[in-house]
Amino acid sequence: MESVAKLYIRAKPFLAVTLLQSIYAGMEIIFKFALNQGMSQHVVIVYRYAVATVVTAPFAIVLDRKVRPKLTFSLFAKIFFLGLLEPVIDQNLYYTGVKYTTATFGSAMCNVLPAFAFLMAWICGLEKVSIRRLHSQAKILGTIVTVGGAMLMTLFSGPMLKLPWTNRNTHQKFTNAANEQDHIKGGLMVIAGSVCWSGFIILQAITLRSYPAELSLTVLICLMGTLENIIVAVVIERGNPTAWSIHLDTKLLAALYGGIVASGIAYCLQGAIIKERGPIFVTAFGPLTMVLVAIMGSFILSEMISLGRVIGAVVIVVGLYLVVWGKSKDGHEHLITSTSDSPNVAEVLVVPTKAQHMATTNHAITLTSTTSSNQDQIVAIDHPSENSSL
Repeated sequence: MESVAKLYIRAKPFLAVTLLQSIYAGMEIIFKFALNQGMSQHVVIVYRYAVATVVTAPFAIVLDRKVRPKLTFSLFAKIFFLGLLEPVIDQNLYYTGVKYTTATFGSAMCNVLPAFAFLMAWICGLEKVSIRRLHSQAKILGTIVTVGGAMLMTLFSGPMLKLPWTNRNTHQKFTNAANEQDHIKGGLMVIAGSVCWSGFIILQAITLRSYPAELSLTVLICLMGTLENIIVAVVIERGNPTAWSIHLDTKLLAALYGGIVASGIAYCLQGAIIKERGPIFVTAFGPLTMVLVAIMGSFILSEMISLGRVIGAVVIVVGLYLVVWGKSKDGHEHLITSTSDSPNVAEVLVVPTKAQHMATTNHAITLTSTTSSNQDQIVAIDHPSENSSL
């Protein structure tokens, strides 16, 4: 009995992170199915962020009451642009891009996020890179490989893989119900959204230095994203009031699942995993979402998978793990340096600051800030998903 208990304790983080990735995979499938049914991605983003704001606001009010600083004009401006970068530009580009592709394509492309974030952090001076060090070379090579895999997925299709459970007639039905498919157009939209998301992460890291109330910042970003997305949706869906109607259908399910499960529950679950095993552990399991979406998408959505995009996805994952490995060595090296330089070892063992943006999507990355006196690991959750072949 004792051995079973020990086995459960060892397996618990792996079970938890599998559940987390399953939640994100469910998000992709639900949104893709709703998009195939004609749901407006612009409107559902409004509903999702509104639900996320309502769900998380009470926790922020209670938990951040002692650490919440005064909201200045400078902070408000940063929050405005944070809401614009991720909830508005990134999410609308991402969902529109996925509408031209598949759920599997979207989830696979999400694995380029750590590489893009590293590249932007390097450009902005938030990431220290030494070309002579092996782990820095791994991060640079991983970024190049990841971008190459993304372009391969976007530009090359290849023969379709015939899966025994995929019914071609069912797939054709979903395809006819959706907009005209364009993988290049959709892929470029997803990539552009990923660039905006990376910019969001950099600005979030900067904002957290002056506004350390992480949960409150998340709620403010959700609220700002809701208000800004309302303007976008009203403009795009003008003359189409039915796009805003809510019934007991997939639109309602997508909004509630995205706001409550993929944001609230997943946020708490990911926070617990990161606290126990660290952010690299969560990031390393990111490709599991892609695998789960590919399996569920072929069953539920009858999505066809092409050989070229499978190869591209594998290349992306290889690049992802190169970046993750380089980041893990960064953390180890910093710990050794801090321990040797600091007379107070207890200060080294303080858990790094974690900023978790949980109102949007399905991927966790880590950034290491080297421009301040304290090294902050910024952890961000993000990216979500319509029809055709991967």
